Amino acid sequence: MSGVHDLFGRPLRDLRVSVTDRCNMRCDYCMPAEVFGPDHAFLPRAEILTLEEIARVVRAAAGLGARKIRLTGGEPLLRRDLPGLVRLLAAVRGVEDLALTTNGLLLAGQARELRQAGLHRVTVSLDALHEGLFGRLTGSSRPVGDVVEGMKAAARSGLGVKVNCVVQRGVNEEEVLPLASLCREEGWVLRFIEFMDVGNHNRWERAAVVPSALLRDRLQEAFGLVQVEPACRGEVARRYGYADGRGEVGFVSSITEPFCRDCNRARLTADGRLVTCLFAAGGADLRGLLRDGRDDHALALFMRGVWEGRTDRYSELRAALPPGGHAKVEMSYVGG
Repeated sequence: MSGVHDLFGRPLRDLRVSVTDRCNMRCDYCMPAEVFGPDHAFLPRAEILTLEEIARVVRAAAGLGARKIRLTGGEPLLRRDLPGLVRLLAAVRGVEDLALTTNGLLLAGQARELRQAGLHRVTVSLDALHEGLFGRLTGSSRPVGDVVEGMKAAARSGLGVKVNCVVQRGVNEEEVLPLASLCREEGWVLRFIEFMDVGNHNRWERAAVVPSALLRDRLQEAFGLVQVEPACRGEVARRYGYADGRGEVGFVSSITEPFCRDCNRARLTADGRLVTCLFAAGGADLRGLLRDGRDDHALALFMRGVWEGRTDRYSELRAALPPGGHAKVEMSYVGG
């Protein structure tokens, strides 16, 4: 099958695969503890796609033009035999980039095996280096040093390392320069992400958004920045190199500078729904197709139809929508 385009001419190039809805953190903008508490009903194991089912979806997506596959959660390092899944996906024809997004708590113990299985890169979500603030933001009793050590272990294993930081006004703005300094020292790529209205429980309000332009000005003053041209269409971050050549920083500005017109990402939930926008209300059921005897060709045809009918552009329309206008898929189901 040839590549597929949606109704706005956007190709499918990137598939994000949630391998579990469970997580060992309780970050407020993703899985707040008051909602995802001890009594929360996570997905039964039978409802979660098997490794082989995930591989079938990835093969179909690759046949439609997807080249970048990113494993997410929840926290993907909680999934049993994750290296086995990586080996399956690394063998898929057409997949050029195989990455993982993680909170990093379990990374030190798994990085080497994941690299040997065929993983290329990891992106670690880290919003604070200050110990007390890290604990408050994540709901974790583990020290932030465990995350940092996980990133160092990943780098030693030969994995590329990127750090994502969601900045909220009045919460972690003071962490911007310490994080930049750490990443410059270690040679890690850093991305600052504007606080987004994902899911249904993160109490988002525009006043809490720190515009990327303000952060860019702060880093320009501290270190000096030189803009880097995008590597390809659909690259969501505006990239900058440091003037002294010590690394790269980028800014993902879904609120102040929406990039819907170039979005080429689909998402697969842990229970097998194909979601065509991070802010979507739902997704198309692939699990039923996978389990009722349909072959790979039928699966790919169905996925093609979903993408060809895609019209998503939520971030461009956000300002005109009523607050809380529609329910969204939870971030813990689609992995950001």
